[in-house]
Amino acid sequence: MRDQKSDNKRRKKTGLDYFLIFWFSLLFVLAVGLGGLYLAGSLHRGTEKHKEEQAKEESIKPGKPVPEAIPKIEEEPVKEEPAPAEEEPEPEPGKSVTIAFAGDILFDSGYAVMSTVNKNGGDIRSAFSPELMEEMRSADLFLVNNEFPYTTRGEPLPGKLFTFRAKPETANYLKEMGADLVNLANNHASDYGEVSLLDTLDVLDSVGIPHIGAGHDLAEAKKPFYYNEGDLTIGIVSATQIEKLDIPDTKGATESSAGVSRCWKIDPLLEVIREAKENCDFLIVFIHWGTENQEEIDWAQKDQGPKIAEAGADLIVGAHPHILQKIDVVGGVPVFYSLGNFLFNSKTIDTGLLEAVISPEGELSELKFLPALQSGCRTELLSGEEKERILAHLRAISPGVSIDGEGVITW
Repeated sequence: MRDQKSDNKRRKKTGLDYFLIFWFSLLFVLAVGLGGLYLAGSLHRGTEKHKEEQAKEESIKPGKPVPEAIPKIEEEPVKEEPAPAEEEPEPEPGKSVTIAFAGDILFDSGYAVMSTVNKNGGDIRSAFSPELMEEMRSADLFLVNNEFPYTTRGEPLPGKLFTFRAKPETANYLKEMGADLVNLANNHASDYGEVSLLDTLDVLDSVGIPHIGAGHDLAEAKKPFYYNEGDLTIGIVSATQIEKLDIPDTKGATESSAGVSRCWKIDPLLEVIREAKENCDFLIVFIHWGTENQEEIDWAQKDQGPKIAEAGADLIVGAHPHILQKIDVVGGVPVFYSLGNFLFNSKTIDTGLLEAVISPEGELSELKFLPALQSGCRTELLSGEEKERILAHLRAISPGVSIDGEGVITW
């Protein structure tokens, strides 16, 4: 009986246990489920709140915000590259200079040349062929030997065989010819006394024609003429040694009186040459020397030529003999001893233009003689057989140089 009661008691206890376990498990499951629902709701609310805050920030400050965890990088200022330096333009090449030289001219109305020009309406162009006139006018610098004064005053120098003077208005012929510079260092510059030379200086100044070889005093008479082209400077010095006398008919300038630049005593001229050479790149000496109508050079030319070259001349050009003389090279310097007459009288005589081309570096790049003929008070540029005739003559009397068919002189 006790055992049956014990069994019944055990069965009751076991049933109670199962009952408690069942409800406990149910409550646990409910608790877990409710907790999960609560947690899920919290997470959802947090996410929605985060989205609302983010949207609010973006509505206030456009653009993507930089997280505070990332430090802000300071941007370095942009360095501007220096503008490329402008290239300096290439310097233009220097220009060569062509200088033309002519011998004696005479505008005295008492002689044949001006008489003929006046018959042709006073047009100086009638005295030259068009081809020659073109050469004269196209040179950068054209120098002629002005063998007379421009004046209506004064008296002929007593005892002098030939005395010349021209009307002042004829100085305008120089410009029509294309002359840019005239030489006055000759034995006719004051044929009508000192007043005639003074008038000449004034007349040339009034028409704008520079002059060399004479002046109101010695300083002016010996003053070089300078021609500039870019960086190139060409100097021209002039003097006369005609009238080989201490007291010549053509008075030499002094420190206080007018006259020509004389070089019978050569040392003063050499001093001028040395000084001028220091102030220019190329130096020309235009000298009045030699013996009239004598083709052979005289002893004074032979003596003075080497001294002038040694003093600094780069080219020596002469006048006075009224005829062509030889071309030579003295101490490395070319010398054209006499250009003869250019437009001086009615005689038929060989003449021409000497052209020197000076390079931008101050070198003599070409020396050329253009043969011409003075005849019947007119000077004409030659071609063909007549041109070759004169060139052949110059070759024959100038053994120290070569002259080609165009008149180009080399040595």
